Amino acid sequence: MKSPFYRIATLIAFMFAVSAAASPLDAKEYFYSQSEIVKTGHSFFGKASADLASVVEYVFKKKGKPTAYIVGQQGSAAVLAGLRYGEGWLRLKSGGQTKVYWQGPSFGIDVGGDGARVMVLVYNLQSPDEIFTRFGGVQGAGFIVGGAGVTFRSNNKVHLAIIRTGLGLRLGVNVGYLKYTRKSTWNPF
Repeated sequence: MKSPFYRIATLIAFMFAVSAAASPLDAKEYFYSQSEIVKTGHSFFGKASADLASVVEYVFKKKGKPTAYIVGQQGSAAVLAGLRYGEGWLRLKSGGQTKVYWQGPSFGIDVGGDGARVMVLVYNLQSPDEIFTRFGGVQGAGFIVGGAGVTFRSNNKVHLAIIRTGLGLRLGVNVGYLKYTRKSTWNPF
């Protein structure tokens, strides 16, 4: 008669052997490729996506492959101090999507307003809960009528590359943060 300890040890060894024999997940399954992001961007931005491929190429060279992305829209305005509000959907390569909202203040030599469609490439995100925090950064903008560009923000663990294409009049440089939340709020702080 075998002891209970022996049976448990045998069961654990069997489970380990089965999991080791299963084909390992390919690392690329957890990262979006450049072509996937460009395709999503073209369908999301539509006609305004003429420069999208070059912006995405620049981001991929600088940051690599993202684990998630957010698509949405935002509006902002500033006269020295500014506010930004947006909403969209977070989509993880590993599966699932989550509704997100963002808002935040900015301060600097900045004047104007804009409305934009936004694609945020998200790096090092292991769980959707990790997006719900503040991301600081510096941003510069200069466009009349329309423009496209990228801004990088970070909270030291998760990194964001925010790609925007929008309409408005904006000129300046500012420092600020974006706070991502599960529910819409008017409080940017």
